[in-house]
Amino acid sequence: MAAVEAMPNRTGRSPQDDGAVPLLKLSFVIPAYNEEAYLRGCLESIIGRIKKSAVHAEIIVVNNGSMDKTRERGLSFPDVTVVDEPAKGLPRARQAGYRAAAGDLIANVDADNLLPEGWLERVFDEFSKDDSLVALSGPLVYHDLSRLGRLCTRFFYYIAYVSYLLTHYVLKTGGMLQGGNFVLRKSALETIGGYNTDIEFYGEDTDIARRMQAAGRIKFTFGLPMYSSGRRLAEEGVLATALRYAVNYLWVLTFKRPYTRMSTEVRLKEKGPPPRLC
Repeated sequence: MAAVEAMPNRTGRSPQDDGAVPLLKLSFVIPAYNEEAYLRGCLESIIGRIKKSAVHAEIIVVNNGSMDKTRERGLSFPDVTVVDEPAKGLPRARQAGYRAAAGDLIANVDADNLLPEGWLERVFDEFSKDDSLVALSGPLVYHDLSRLGRLCTRFFYYIAYVSYLLTHYVLKTGGMLQGGNFVLRKSALETIGGYNTDIEFYGEDTDIARRMQAAGRIKFTFGLPMYSSGRRLAEEGVLATALRYAVNYLWVLTFKRPYTRMSTEVRLKEKGPPPRLC
């Protein structure tokens, strides 16, 4: 399994030192369907952060039946492992990556994401200090949306956060995980049987949060942001997209299945590759 080597740990001690606490290892799992245009920026941001941080991590790209050069793009990075999953569907791709992962933590990152400074350190700090934490997530920052679009999405996050507090701490029926920016403890994921591969796209993160509720504590924090492309929101409309996600969130919590079964494919258009923010 290809892995990116990093410094011993944040305190300067390696796991082999006497008395040192063994380090957690993080596995990045990146599903990719026709993501040739975005994948390079995503991988460069992750590899760059790993090399600057005192963490142990590996990177797995799941080529989910792509018809472009997504697979070749992933293989062009020597520190990246490429896994092929021909059966299309986001949870199927996540499941294939999880099965190939050797890490204690599974970081679910999308191919159009860019890893910001401090993200890795926050993840390791949260999981290292709390053994009951099984899932950690934060918001997406849509770097290519208009300022108004970003303000609208932040407003929706505040509403969703109130729902998270209610469902996780009061009703105990689930939590809040943002697809493309959530980390799971692998042992807990194994306990719940992995991802729900009957789901195609919408509601997959809500379903994981709902089932993870029984395994331990779920934490959503605005202190763990991740850059991402707002191409879907720009294509389908911020309000329409937010309402669709909200309906599927409630549907999964209530009926244990999403309302919307299929998703539309939104590809990069004439504007060129995404900016490098990391």
